[in-house]
Amino acid sequence: MKTSDFDYSLTAGLIAQHPVEPRDHSRLLVLHRATGALEHRRFFEITDYLRDGDVLVFNDSRVIPARLKGKRAGSGGRVEILLLRRREPNVWEALVRPARRLQPGARVEITGDGSGETVLADIAETGEGGMRVVRFSDEIRLMKAGEVPLPPYIHEPLADPERYQTVYARVTGSVAAPTAGLHFTPELLGKIEAKGVRCLFTTLHIGLDTFRPVPEEDPREHAIYREYGVVGEDVAGELSRARKEG
Repeated sequence: MKTSDFDYSLTAGLIAQHPVEPRDHSRLLVLHRATGALEHRRFFEITDYLRDGDVLVFNDSRVIPARLKGKRAGSGGRVEILLLRRREPNVWEALVRPARRLQPGARVEITGDGSGETVLADIAETGEGGMRVVRFSDEIRLMKAGEVPLPPYIHEPLADPERYQTVYARVTGSVAAPTAGLHFTPELLGKIEAKGVRCLFTTLHIGLDTFRPVPEEDPREHAIYREYGVVGEDVAGELSRARKEG
């Protein structure tokens, strides 16, 4: 298997720039494994394929405003910082642009929270894969200055940042949404539970690899960035039960 085996051409005009409303009216492609037949449905019709005793596990991670825009202290050059993982209070692993000009010792000034005050970002270390360790002067105001990072193929601004969160997002930490869950609504979740389906929650913070391409032709040589996840005993137990019951 080679990475190039998965290359395909996608016309830009086929990439939706705005989400459908309501959420659960997005398209649903159903593959019938027994026959190979394809069926085009709407997402709210997923209830037709669920039954009493099934278990659905949802990722309750919440997207942080991880994209920060600022300027380099002194030169005034434009800078973009993408937060990846919090190491400790005020200290984050991040991707920076332009990376070559932002070496340890460089300082970035960030505004955007509406207060007119500046959050300072000092490049502290160089990490693996071009990452930087960045120390910020005020993490609370930093979260107010950031933007929700949309995928690179979305070019239109997001009018409502909550639209890029799942309706059950709870634990902050992702730099991108667990996108499969964006189609669920509270009403649809209620209908699913009414069918006797157990809806359980785990936390997996989406990280760097959702943005970073795979440059190696052999995917086995691709280094995978660690992501933080929590699976509770209740989730593991319910999945084991459902598997035993088929």
